[in-house]
Amino acid sequence: MTNLLYLYIQDTMADWEPAFLLPELVSGRFLQSPDKKYHLRLCGRTRDPITTMGGLRLVPDMTIDEIEAAPDRLLILPGAMTWLEPIQEPVLGKVRDILETGMVVGAICGATMAIANAGLLNNRPHTSNDLEVLKQFCPGYSGEKYYQLQPAVSDGNLITASGVGSVDFAYEVMKKLGVMREETLEAWYQLYLTKKPEFFFKLMESLGQ
Repeated sequence: MTNLLYLYIQDTMADWEPAFLLPELVSGRFLQSPDKKYHLRLCGRTRDPITTMGGLRLVPDMTIDEIEAAPDRLLILPGAMTWLEPIQEPVLGKVRDILETGMVVGAICGATMAIANAGLLNNRPHTSNDLEVLKQFCPGYSGEKYYQLQPAVSDGNLITASGVGSVDFAYEVMKKLGVMREETLEAWYQLYLTKKPEFFFKLMESLGQ
């Protein structure tokens, strides 16, 4: 199966952080064509059920070790309160391997701290919740000169975002994937960013092109 979207889930996952991205990629309502849609696969450190920060009980379809990287696949790493715990080390090893294949990876909030601590942001443009927080809590991090004070940053096959940048995160991921027409994506982004109804009509108009 092509166009797979792997969502890494764990206890205390910030369930709102991928909330703008998942419906667009999975439903395909604004995508260029139906074959651009993604099939969602929940993956965990184990196959045990997890409970998100919002109280949703989710069951992984697979473990993160079972991911087979491919160009038409995507891994999303939402934030959680457990990202800096030692139990995540094998997960971060898998993330490192996936990044090296060129597959797109999106990390937001606490996930950016984890990959920073693993040394994966030391030599590439990125963002997170706060630079000083990275320097204080992530001893493996030395990428200060690459830090950008932006809600989301795209560099190669890695997108990083602040925990308050969910819309920007979704925008950068979809832009990287090239799943929407440029006019559609820009109208979608401005609608959620500005809340102005004029961009809803621009969004609808873009779908008729």
